[in-house]
Amino acid sequence: MPARLTQILLKLKFDPQQASLSVWLALTNVVIVVLVLAGISISAISMLRKLADEQGQARVQLAGAMAREDLRRYGEDTLKQARGLAALPTLRRLVTEQRPEAIEQVLKRACEADGLSSCAVFNESMLVAETGVALPWEEVLLANTEQGERFMAAPSGGGPALLGSTAPLNGDANLRVLAIRLFDADLATRITERVGLPVRLLNYRNFTSAPVDDFTQLHSAGLSDGRFAVQRVNAFDLYASSFPVFATTGEAVALIEARLSAAEIDSSVSRLVRQLLVTALILAALAVLAGYILGQRVAGPVSDLTQAAVRLGEGDFSASIPTGGTAEVGVLARTMEDMRRNLVDLTGALRRREAEAQAVLKGVVEGVYAVDKSRVITYLNPQAARMLGVEPQHAIGRFCGDVLKPCVAENGQRPCETHCPILLARSDGSAQAIERLDLGKGAPRTAVIVSAASVDGLQVQVIRDETDLEAVRRARDSTLANISHEFRTPLAAQLASIELLREGLNTMQPHEREELVLSLERGTLRLTRLIDNLLESVRIEAGQLGIRHQSVVLAEVVEDAQALIGSLLVQRRQQLALELPEELPNIDGDGSRLTQVFVNLLANSIKYAPEDSTIRIGAEARGDRVAAWVEDEGPGLPHVESGSIFDQFHRGAQAEPEPGGLGLGLWIVKSIIERHGGQIIAARTPENRTRFVITLPVEAG
Repeated sequence: MPARLTQILLKLKFDPQQASLSVWLALTNVVIVVLVLAGISISAISMLRKLADEQGQARVQLAGAMAREDLRRYGEDTLKQARGLAALPTLRRLVTEQRPEAIEQVLKRACEADGLSSCAVFNESMLVAETGVALPWEEVLLANTEQGERFMAAPSGGGPALLGSTAPLNGDANLRVLAIRLFDADLATRITERVGLPVRLLNYRNFTSAPVDDFTQLHSAGLSDGRFAVQRVNAFDLYASSFPVFATTGEAVALIEARLSAAEIDSSVSRLVRQLLVTALILAALAVLAGYILGQRVAGPVSDLTQAAVRLGEGDFSASIPTGGTAEVGVLARTMEDMRRNLVDLTGALRRREAEAQAVLKGVVEGVYAVDKSRVITYLNPQAARMLGVEPQHAIGRFCGDVLKPCVAENGQRPCETHCPILLARSDGSAQAIERLDLGKGAPRTAVIVSAASVDGLQVQVIRDETDLEAVRRARDSTLANISHEFRTPLAAQLASIELLREGLNTMQPHEREELVLSLERGTLRLTRLIDNLLESVRIEAGQLGIRHQSVVLAEVVEDAQALIGSLLVQRRQQLALELPEELPNIDGDGSRLTQVFVNLLANSIKYAPEDSTIRIGAEARGDRVAAWVEDEGPGLPHVESGSIFDQFHRGAQAEPEPGGLGLGLWIVKSIIERHGGQIIAARTPENRTRFVITLPVEAG
């Protein structure tokens, strides 16, 4: 057969008109198959290499991220170990007895048991005892002073960086126990065993003073980015990632370097490429052989069939299909006739279904659009057009990302390039993504896009605007986070007080036990106030806040509020000055609710007023109403005149002098006062004080 094919090609070279249809079919099939296989092979090989490169970079990136997380956990463990050392009764006794040699032995055993590199006891800046690796303690103490109980440092004299923690001994802030863990080879080995790739821990100062090498650019990129950098280092034929480690002061301390041999990735790619090329060659040979055989069999009279097919293609379904020729041609003719009849029926059915589909697409609430293989929009229903603010005729024919305008990610890449749901659906069958769309209508819109698999090169997406729902979710999450945080703080303080009370129940002085009990009382009072405010906000939201109308003496309400909040006044050494006239008329209202009003106002003033200051409560009659106020000497809230401080969940932007609340107190106050038929305002007085004034109706005569 190859010899005959050569003869045919030679004949075609000199007399193309004599070439048979079978030869032309075979040659055409050869060219098409070769071009298609070449294109697919080149594209597939390029994609394989790209995917392999991305896999290598992703692996070293993940290893670096895991290593940095391990360092964070080591920091937490070091803090626990420092506190454990400070809690050792033997160590406390030896420090009191001033026995440095015995202290060093205790430190050595404890440090070795905890896997620490070095431990030391300091009396202010004077070293009492140390064990383990010798360290530049002046630099360590400086880092401790700047960063707090957990710190990191990069010694200027070289050597590995370190992380450490400190804890007071015997409750004396001058006596401290320091626990140090070095970023040395042992720590790098433990991290390597965990993450599964070789990891190096570099001192940042050593890096800055070292000569430039093939990894300098990688580490510089990681420091510039502030998070990490990943590169392929061709000189060493490996992938590497660099994760900078910063102290709380923002100073770079160390660099985490993870490596992965590129040979492992490249060998897998090479095997796949070889298999792909062998498969392509086999398919090409089979296609050539099949094309030649098919061309030989279809050598009969097909001209009439071709003309009839052309007419059918032009939509002329009335054209008759000629018969004759070989058996195969006769079968083809009968098949084409059946096809013509089916096309007539199918065309009618398709037109009916198209009308039905258009009706459905125009009737659904969600937006629907379709794209081709290049992600160019081919269809857009009216709902999607209104959602995106475009006309359908202006969107069709454009790249979908240019119409939807997804917000650019922090790394500067568009979602179209990194996690497009259309591309994911082509491999997974379906995909869903939450996108933020910058449609030029103010804030970005949040939309959920669901993409179906590709069918005949066409993909349909459903887009749903969930901006309002997303805002509700964020508000819910923020509220839950605030509640969790505000409950955790007093509970932790109470637990600490209980532990101290239990440990020193038989050894503490009475005044010390009294202080711990008062601390528990204050914590319980704060928790009670938080829970009351939270439950009260739920009642207000549910419309279940009822107001009883009774005769209320304002002085008794203030007295009840003072009893409930008194421990907080004692804690901050504040005085409460009352200016309530004896002839003040009674108020028409709910006594317990009004007590809650004054408790919240007093708690707010206690928190913002300086210690040793005076909080004033006053009142006066104003016709058929009583005006009462709570005044403190605090710096005042921002935008106090605007009234936004009475909004639900409103919290000040500046740092609060005391632990923050849920942002419900003043909102509850405003709700209760308004349900009494009164009002509340906040203002600054000429004496530069913050004053909350409430007005309430007096009891009917």
